[in-house]
Amino acid sequence: MLSLFVTVLVFTGVVCSSDSRASQDVHSPSENYLMSIWHNRLYVYSAAALLFGVWLSLKMALKNKSFSKDAALWVRKAEQKNNSSSDRDAEVHVSGVKIFYGSQTGTAKGFANELSEEVNTLGIPAEVIDMKDYDPDDQLADECVSKSVCVFLVATYTDGQPTENAEWFCKWLEEASTDFRYGKTYLKGLRYAVFGLGNSVYVGHYNTVGKNVDKWLWMLSGKRIMTRGEGDCNVVKSRNGSVQADFQAWKVKFVNRLQALARGEKKSCNGNCKTGGSCKNKKKEKQEEEERAAAQNNSSEEELIESSSDEEESGPSDEKKSGSVVDMEDLGNIMNSIKKAKAKGEVQGDGQMVKLSKLNGVKRVEDEEERREMITPALREALTKQGYKLIGSHSGVKLCRWTKSMLRGRGGCYKHTFYGIESHRCMETTPSLACANKCVFCWRHHTNPVGTEWRWKMDPAEKILQDAVEKHQSMIRQFRGVPGVKPERYEEGLSVKHCALSLVGEPIMYPEINAFIRLLHFYRISSFLVTNAQFPQEIRSLVPVTQLYVSVDASTKDSLKKIDRPLFKDFWPRFLDSLRALGEKRQRTVYRLTLVKAWNVEEMQAYSELIALGQPDFIEVKGVTYCGESSASSLTMANVPWHQEVVAFVQQLADMLPQYEIACEHEHSNCLLIAHTKASLAMQQAAFF
Repeated sequence: MLSLFVTVLVFTGVVCSSDSRASQDVHSPSENYLMSIWHNRLYVYSAAALLFGVWLSLKMALKNKSFSKDAALWVRKAEQKNNSSSDRDAEVHVSGVKIFYGSQTGTAKGFANELSEEVNTLGIPAEVIDMKDYDPDDQLADECVSKSVCVFLVATYTDGQPTENAEWFCKWLEEASTDFRYGKTYLKGLRYAVFGLGNSVYVGHYNTVGKNVDKWLWMLSGKRIMTRGEGDCNVVKSRNGSVQADFQAWKVKFVNRLQALARGEKKSCNGNCKTGGSCKNKKKEKQEEEERAAAQNNSSEEELIESSSDEEESGPSDEKKSGSVVDMEDLGNIMNSIKKAKAKGEVQGDGQMVKLSKLNGVKRVEDEEERREMITPALREALTKQGYKLIGSHSGVKLCRWTKSMLRGRGGCYKHTFYGIESHRCMETTPSLACANKCVFCWRHHTNPVGTEWRWKMDPAEKILQDAVEKHQSMIRQFRGVPGVKPERYEEGLSVKHCALSLVGEPIMYPEINAFIRLLHFYRISSFLVTNAQFPQEIRSLVPVTQLYVSVDASTKDSLKKIDRPLFKDFWPRFLDSLRALGEKRQRTVYRLTLVKAWNVEEMQAYSELIALGQPDFIEVKGVTYCGESSASSLTMANVPWHQEVVAFVQQLADMLPQYEIACEHEHSNCLLIAHTKASLAMQQAAFF
């Protein structure tokens, strides 16, 4: 095809050439030039086509080269985009969790270690920090930019004060929250969560420290990642049955929230709403700023309305659905509903009585017919470890060391010396492990529950006595064949003849205490009952016992509060009224004085006045027993008086009491007995079973 095309071109050229030569003689030169071009037009067209082809080829080549460059650039941009996307995916949103604890008895510390282990399983570093080892002035502000989450597990101690290891941290935080030199944005960027430990029995001081720490951090622009949790040692009012269960429930929510933060989810709105409408979060932020400014000007005693956490702002949660978190914009509706509920006194729901609590209108269901057990699983484990044989849901029995001593034919306790009680036939028990005090010299280091009234399930008196005797006999049988145990003492020990209701707790709180005492006397078992002088009406209604004790641990209001740490706000009037009630009893009565060196041994005149108030038959004065180091008490061996010091105290006290005299002494127990002059005749007539 190509050869045919070339042949045609050549033939045409030859023809045209001959034609041009023939016509050159006829036309002028210019006309000849034009005619020549016309006759050779095919060459012109061919040259033009060739040039156009070359130009088109060059253009296509350049375009292909440019496209390859653009493609390479596009590939590089795509790779960079993918890399940046992967970098964003790999961005660390939570660098670690720092868990601060303020603990007195070790509960908050145990929770901190438990939470640390849980966080570590998520692959997030966790650090447990004792508040006394942390300087907030130098270090806390660094947490705002470290992408860490700070958790504060803080317990409330006596009178709503922080624990000893958290005192400085809380003091600094309180001062910083109201100090203009720090500014209200000092902790902006700090993400935190708070869990408080307390006891709702202490009305007015429940979880005060947890609430304050939460408030102070918020006033410094810290960001809550979730609503504050509260653990209640009072099993009756605890939402989950115990402080341990409260913490477990809070921990689950915290871990879920932490996982969401680690994934970068639920970020706060930046205010640039696509709809162009008013931003809800902007309103909240503006309102929070106003509240912070107002909080810094107001007294620290004012309880601020708790603002929403980052979790609640981001979207709906289980708590929000259940009504535990309330939007500020809905506060007006809630207040109206609360007013209506107050007018009615209660709200009906699902056939149960529903009461409104003070916390953001939260509904709490209380079934009056269902009561919780006093002994929680954790408490049962702790008391069992201490050697208690637990009975039912609120009672216990334990073998005294003097019982073991007398089984071996050795000496007995001071009750044997003072009143003739045989220690190997004595059963030490209590129908109530709960107490209304938290004494600094408590033998049980405050492992027993506390309360101001009976709010637990109740076991019948017959069952308690039957199980107590059986468990006591079971412990006695363990000494059968033990070297040194006297066979006759062993046989006698199986027959209980005396019951000391002084093991632990407050036995007079048990609603059926009178039935229990009658059963003891029916089986010819004598009874010594000890009460802590906080239940005057119960003392008055108590049936006669063989001997009724009242603990007089201090003689002034301040020292009693310091030593006994009572739960009642009106503890001093109750104390005095209990002594009056004791004086009204027509039976043998005893004051028990426990001397704590440097605490209550200098109040001689006040003691004599209290003795005149109750006119007891006997006064037992005993030096405090040191039960080992405990985070719940600051007592040391230095607070234990020498026996000579106890003797000197008793002699001085007896000289101030004309109707009393020193009757007996038991040096091994560091104890002396002062008796009323009328008591000698009463002791001769008393019958010990």
